[in-house]
Amino acid sequence: MNKISKILEKNNIFAKKSFGQNFLTNEKPILDIVKTASVSKKDLIIEVGPGLGILTKELAKNSKKVISLELDKSLLPLLNEHLKEYENVEIINQDALKFIPPKTPYKVVANIPYNITSPLINHFLQAENPPTSMSLLVQKEVAEKLCILDPDMTVLSLQVALFGKAKYIKKVPAGYFHPIPKVDSAIIHIELYDKKNPNYLEKEKALKILKIAKTCFSNRRKKLKNTLPRELHENAIKKGIDLSRRPETLSTQEWAQFCL
Repeated sequence: MNKISKILEKNNIFAKKSFGQNFLTNEKPILDIVKTASVSKKDLIIEVGPGLGILTKELAKNSKKVISLELDKSLLPLLNEHLKEYENVEIINQDALKFIPPKTPYKVVANIPYNITSPLINHFLQAENPPTSMSLLVQKEVAEKLCILDPDMTVLSLQVALFGKAKYIKKVPAGYFHPIPKVDSAIIHIELYDKKNPNYLEKEKALKILKIAKTCFSNRRKKLKNTLPRELHENAIKKGIDLSRRPETLSTQEWAQFCL
């Protein structure tokens, strides 16, 4: 029986499928996540789903402050006990999808529950004050889709690319978790564009592009001439977009050219 299993058994705690809980049992991915996020003593970290607080401890050691969002009330006593020596950790019992981020700069670092990956990423990307970066442990297949650009773009990768640049870091085997999931995970890093970056888009413009793209991707095997709203055909042609192309072949810049 591994250390995590013993802790869970001792405290009569069970991983809940409804919360998408899979607890990390290997320290290496934790160190890799912290390294990927380039955590420093000046950083405010928002962590989602701290679980048993193993990643939280490492973040606390290296950052200015950690705000951990945990929805599962049954984990709070254990978290408070394990993290009591870290005065720079604040544990909040709240749904991360309803969390309003601080107005000061921050980074998101988390082992995300599989069942809320896309909504959670969107929540922070589209926040009034988005993070400077997001370093996340997610399902491997999702990680790959998030980082794919043209000519195999997905709605998931486009919605990230409109706000920042995603990078696939490394695979994390399923055996590093308890309970062991059916699939491997992977670490990704999303560096969000600041206003000085030439690729930066105002949120309203990015969401307008995404809305149009979703319409086209809903029939992704069809050509743009059959899925793109007709009022945008002329503008797309003027911008040099061949309407016989399929939506996944367009780059982020091309979507922006004729959608704005």
